Amino acid sequence: MSANEKVFSILLAPRISEKTARLQEVSNQYVFEISNDATKADVKAAVEQLFDVKVEAVNVVNVKGKNKSFRNRTGRRGDWRKAYVRLADGQSIDVSAKA
Repeated sequence: MSANEKVFSILLAPRISEKTARLQEVSNQYVFEISNDATKADVKAAVEQLFDVKVEAVNVVNVKGKNKSFRNRTGRRGDWRKAYVRLADGQSIDVSAKA
């Protein structure tokens, strides 16, 4: 596996919502959906390599999947992980949604 493939297997997608937009403005934090086996060090290295920025801190959160029902059948959405990445002052990432 090449270095680029490893980066893309760690960072799956940016999470874009009102909360993450507010985090970007207030505290220069960005939120990414990450693979289930990625560590904080992996996420930091991947973001620094992919976006050419300096990462100050990484916080990782395990998000539990919800129980849902559809047509009287119950099921469960999968668990996933997200990472809050804080960048150094003056640095930014363009993760705007392009439709």
